[in-house]
Amino acid sequence: MDAAALTSRFPATQDLAGKDMPTFRVAAGDLLAAVRFLRDEHGFDLLADLCGLELQGRPVRFGVVLHLLSTTHKEYVRLHVDAVGDRVPSVSSLHPGANWHEREAYDMFGIVFEGHPDPRRILMWDSYPYHPLRKDFPLAGIEVPFPAADVAEVTGQKVEPAPMMGGPFVSHGGKLSEGEPSALDQSWTEEKPKA
Repeated sequence: MDAAALTSRFPATQDLAGKDMPTFRVAAGDLLAAVRFLRDEHGFDLLADLCGLELQGRPVRFGVVLHLLSTTHKEYVRLHVDAVGDRVPSVSSLHPGANWHEREAYDMFGIVFEGHPDPRRILMWDSYPYHPLRKDFPLAGIEVPFPAADVAEVTGQKVEPAPMMGGPFVSHGGKLSEGEPSALDQSWTEEKPKA
């Protein structure tokens, strides 16, 4: 990817001189046109990844990173875009695979993708008031009531919290490699019959 092709077409674009792939900061207003230009004129036909991030020490708190792949030329390009006012244009009209990535970035960071066809949360429930990957969100989480009444209404059943059976992870002790946590087998809650 020739950096001059993108920066001359979109003068507000900055070449960030990425170490592993061409990397550019694109203005939010140029994002759709830049992605279309890279797809149609330079063969970057696959959106490999799109994620939100929280920027430290910058005037704009949130941003989005896109990785585009040219399946013909076997090369990547990385685009950074600032979420001005926590908003970024959706690229799902150009790369439908961006749909879920953008929903996840909204859910976890609160970044709104303008023009997204289905801007619902994807991991947390719709009424959840926080965005868990923000740096000001506590590691232990924030306790909020789960909308159990909604779930009970849909299923017609009494909803009780699932038992954690000692937590989701268990340490096995011993050597470091043996002492790392692993998932606790919660597939059987009653005493197993003897063979």
